[in-house]
Amino acid sequence: MKNWISFPHVEGRASRQAHCDLPEGTYEQEMGREGFFGPASQLHHKHPPTGWVKWEGPLRPRAFDLNKVREVGPDPWAAQLVLHNAATKVRFWRTEGTMEALARNADGDDILFFHEGRGHFFCDYGHMTFRDGDYIVVPRGVQWRLECDEPAQVLMIEATGDSFKLPAKGIMGTHAIFDPAVLEVPRIDEAFQDQYSERETACLIKREDTVSMVTYGFNPLDAVGWHGDLAPVKLNWRDIRPLMSARYHVPPSAHTTFLSGRVIVCTFAPRPIESDPGALKLPYFHANVDFDEFIFYHRGQFFSRDNIHPGMTTYHPIGFPHGPHPKAYETAMQYSRKETDEVAVMVDTRDMLRVPNLPDGVEWSDYYKSWQQK
Repeated sequence: MKNWISFPHVEGRASRQAHCDLPEGTYEQEMGREGFFGPASQLHHKHPPTGWVKWEGPLRPRAFDLNKVREVGPDPWAAQLVLHNAATKVRFWRTEGTMEALARNADGDDILFFHEGRGHFFCDYGHMTFRDGDYIVVPRGVQWRLECDEPAQVLMIEATGDSFKLPAKGIMGTHAIFDPAVLEVPRIDEAFQDQYSERETACLIKREDTVSMVTYGFNPLDAVGWHGDLAPVKLNWRDIRPLMSARYHVPPSAHTTFLSGRVIVCTFAPRPIESDPGALKLPYFHANVDFDEFIFYHRGQFFSRDNIHPGMTTYHPIGFPHGPHPKAYETAMQYSRKETDEVAVMVDTRDMLRVPNLPDGVEWSDYYKSWQQK
């Protein structure tokens, strides 16, 4: 049994409540633990905590434009690796047409987030359609393939050696954020039955990032029925109803969609902006203490960022504060916008993420300068 050292205290000029009615001329920074779930303090600064003028060394804010990942891959294991550590791998996959071989991940569960495209997902359990904005959670060991009616762009998030689960919703109840009734599972429908075949079929199995191929004398997606409570599930961001408050900016943890032991996946969906005059109206400055943060921007204008468009990503490692860009901060505090139109996927990881070699032009090398006042 262990407890955090706790000593609630107020020092100097401070707000009465976090994220509300800041002392005039100050900028709030939250220093917190456990990714907004643990103890925290709000520090009030005379200058924005992101007011750096130079940056040296490898630890820095980074941004990537995945629209510039052009290569189309025939299978998910050929997808571009974007970030990785021992607990997760984040890939970006462009694909089109019909997968010739099945895929199976023996390393962990996969989340497929469809940034663009439309088509069909076939697996051991049956058939589902997919469209832009869909999450499909694929349990470890399930065989699957895609048939694309339109070229697809897919953000892939792996729970390496682990499983993705739903977050506890506490006093909000089980129907908060999204009702589990909106989750869809594969069906053994006519489309699935039509793909039964005696044609020789290969399955590409990934284990410890090495791919093996097993070939069957038939299509092994040949189930005639199933029962139980383990299967791929589909959720579209359009079915997510964000937690919100008119008087208080809720933390990113309130937008948790899926999580594993060391990875949290959140969805930022359109919502009204806080209307109370004293409430902060965008994410507050905060220090990365226990989690690296990666965000993929799917659509809309991300209200705390400038010069970020759909298909781009940002990566803020542990070790320094970050928060809204100056122009976005000014716009928000003037209450110029009454609601957000953003859709974004955030991946928070306990362990430091590594950046592999990316194609030329994918990284925005001057991103760290984007907080500088113009």
